[in-house]
Amino acid sequence: MNNIDYDRNVFKSLCEEFVKNNKIAPELYEKYQVKRGLRNSDGSGVMAGITNICNVHGYIVNEGEREPVEGELIYRGYSINDIVANTTGRGRFGYEETAYLLLFGQLPTKKQLDDFNEMLFRFRELPPGFSEDMIFKAPSRNIMNKMARSVLALYSYEENPEDQSLEMELLRAVSIIARLPSAMVDAYQIKRRVFDHESLYMHPLTPGEGTAESVLSTLRPDRVYTPEEAQLLDLMLIIHAEHGGGNNSTFTCRTLTSAGTDAYSAYAGAIGSLKGHRHGGANFKVIRQLEEFKENISDWSDDGQVADYLAKVIRCEAGDGTGLIYGMGHAVYTLSDPRAVILKENAMKLAKGTEFEKEFMLLDAVERLTPEVFANVKGNTKTMCANVDLYSGLVYRMLKIPVELNTPLFAVSRIAGWSAHRIEELLTGKRIIRPAYKAIAKRRRYVPIENR
Repeated sequence: MNNIDYDRNVFKSLCEEFVKNNKIAPELYEKYQVKRGLRNSDGSGVMAGITNICNVHGYIVNEGEREPVEGELIYRGYSINDIVANTTGRGRFGYEETAYLLLFGQLPTKKQLDDFNEMLFRFRELPPGFSEDMIFKAPSRNIMNKMARSVLALYSYEENPEDQSLEMELLRAVSIIARLPSAMVDAYQIKRRVFDHESLYMHPLTPGEGTAESVLSTLRPDRVYTPEEAQLLDLMLIIHAEHGGGNNSTFTCRTLTSAGTDAYSAYAGAIGSLKGHRHGGANFKVIRQLEEFKENISDWSDDGQVADYLAKVIRCEAGDGTGLIYGMGHAVYTLSDPRAVILKENAMKLAKGTEFEKEFMLLDAVERLTPEVFANVKGNTKTMCANVDLYSGLVYRMLKIPVELNTPLFAVSRIAGWSAHRIEELLTGKRIIRPAYKAIAKRRRYVPIENR
C-alpha cells in the first residue's frame, strides 16, 4: 500500500492486538469434530453435492479402509485417456470438443463441433474498446488478477447480465470460454510493455484457428508456431479443463452460484481461487522449486544428492519453509494422477535430445525419490504420487510460454469445467451452500469506553 500514508507503529500494534485476540487451539478441531477444509479425518472430501460432469477417482474404501488405486479422470463418463488418444493422439485438436462435452453432456457430431468452433471464433474478439478501457488503462503485474477483473467487467457489456435462463447462461459460458484467452494475452502484452519495458504486440485474430493455435499466434511476436507445439498446448488445455466439483475453484464457482449471483461474479471468484498457491498457483511454485534444486544440487543425475536435498526441504531447512515438495501428492489421487502420467509421457518425447532433457530427468528423480524420503523424514508411509503440476511448468517452458502465464492458461482451460458446474448448480442445486462454523468465543459484559 505504498500510495497510502499511515503510521506503521500504530498499525503494528493493531496487528499484535489482532493476533492476541484471534487464536484457536488446534486441538479444538478434534474436540468439536470440525472437518477442516471440509475434509474427513482420512483426508477424503466431505460429500457436498452430486454431479454428472466429472469423476476424480484415486482410491477405494474397503471395509472402512482406503486402498490406493491407479488414478482415473472421467469427463461425462469418458476416460481422459480415451479423449486424449482420440484427439491429440490422432493429430487433431481436442479442447473445443472437450469443452462441448463438458457443457452439453455428449460428444459432438462433426457438424455440431464445426458450429461450436464457429461460435467460439465469433466470440473470441473482446468487445470494442474493452482492452483499451479495462486492461490497458490499469495494467497489473499479475495476469490472473487482470483476468478476474476482465471477466467482472464483461458484465457491463451485456444488456441483461442478470438473466439466468438456460439459453443465456449457455451463451454466456460459450462467450467467456472464447474470450478468456484473448483477455489473458492482452493482459500479458500490456504487462510486458509497462512493467518489463518491452515491445507491445497486438495481433489480429486469425480465422480457423482453435484455442491453442490462437494463444500461440497472438502471444508470439512473429506469430510462428509448429503443429506439434499447438497440439501439445491443446493437450494441456484438455487435461486441465475439469477436475470434479470439489476442487477449490469449482466449489467456489458453485458456492457463488448457489447464492444466486451472476455468472461473471461466479467465474471471477473461481479465477481468484485458482490463483492461490495451494491450488492452480502451485504450478508456479514447482517452477521456482525446480530452479532451487538446479542451483543447489551439483549432480542432478545423482539420486543420493537429490534425496539429500529433498530431505532438507521436507525438514524446512531449505525451500520456502513450508516443508512441501511442490508437484508431489494430491487430495484424491494416490498411486497416480492420470494427468501427470499423460503429461510426463509427452514431456519426455519433447525433451529427449534437447537442453531440457536433464531438467526432465531431475523432475523424474524428484517423483521417484520423494515418497521414500518423506517416509524416512516424517515416519509417514502414505502413498504419494506426482500431480499434474510437476511436469506442466517444464512443458510450458519447452513451448516458450512465459512463466507468468502458467496459471492463467490453467484458468483458460478450466473455464469450461467451471461453466458446466455453474449451470448444473443452477439447474439442480436449488439451495444456498452454507456450512456451519463452531463458535467458541465466550459471552462478555460490555465495558464502557471510559472504564477500559
